Amino acid sequence: MKHEIPTEFTIGFLNRTIEIHWGLHAWLMFICWFVLVPFGVMSIRYLKTRPVPLGLPRGVGKFDPLFIWWVMHIWTLYTAIGLSLLGAAIALVVSGGFSGSVHSFFGIATVLFGTLQIVAAWNRGSHGGHNHLSSDPDDPSTWRGDHFDMTPKRRLFEAYHKPGGYFSVFLAIGAVASGLVQFWMPAIAITLGLIFIGGFVLIVFSEFRGYRYDTYRAVFGSHPDHPGNKKREGL
Repeated sequence: MKHEIPTEFTIGFLNRTIEIHWGLHAWLMFICWFVLVPFGVMSIRYLKTRPVPLGLPRGVGKFDPLFIWWVMHIWTLYTAIGLSLLGAAIALVVSGGFSGSVHSFFGIATVLFGTLQIVAAWNRGSHGGHNHLSSDPDDPSTWRGDHFDMTPKRRLFEAYHKPGGYFSVFLAIGAVASGLVQFWMPAIAITLGLIFIGGFVLIVFSEFRGYRYDTYRAVFGSHPDHPGNKKREGL
C-alpha cells in the first residue's frame, strides 16, 4: 500500500501554509541514531579506563579523563532521544497523525524503545561503593548501593539495557531503510554505508587492542572482595 507524503502543512491559527522539508527530518533522525547513539555506545564500550584493584579515585569528577566516558555515553544518548522525540512529534503533527506506513511503524518503535532506555536508566538503582563521596572509605557498611552490591534491581537493568539498546538500533535501521524507500536521499544512503564500514573497522581495531573493559571493574576495581566481583568469580 502506497502512502502519500504531504508536502505542505497549514498552521490554522496563523492561516498560513508552509512547505514541509522532509529532508531535514531525515537528517535529524539519522544524526540521532547513526551518529550520536553509536558514539555513546562506543564511548562506554571502548573508552573506559583499565581496571585497577580499587577502581576510580574517590570523588573523581564527571569530566575527569578517567570518567569522561560515562558523561559522553549518557549525554549523547539523552540528546539523541530528546531530539528523536522532537522529530517524531513534528512528523506526526505535519502528517496529520499516524500514517500507518512501514516507516512510521519502525520510526515510532525506535523512539519508543529509545525512550525506554532512559526510563530504565532512571530505575537502575543507587551507586554505592568505597570511592563514592557519600561513603566512608574506612567503613564498609557505608559502601552499600545497587551497583556496588549488584543487587537484583541493578542486574535487571544491565540485563535489559544493552540488548534493549541494540534492538533500538535494529529498529532504527528499519526506519531509515523504509524511509529511504519512501523518500530517496542518496546522501544518507552513502553516509550510512560509510558509517557501517567505519564502525566495523573501529570495533575490530578496539577489540584487537583489548580496549573493552568491564564497567563494574573499571568503576569499583578488580579487587576480588568487591560484591560484584565475588558474584562473577571466575568470569
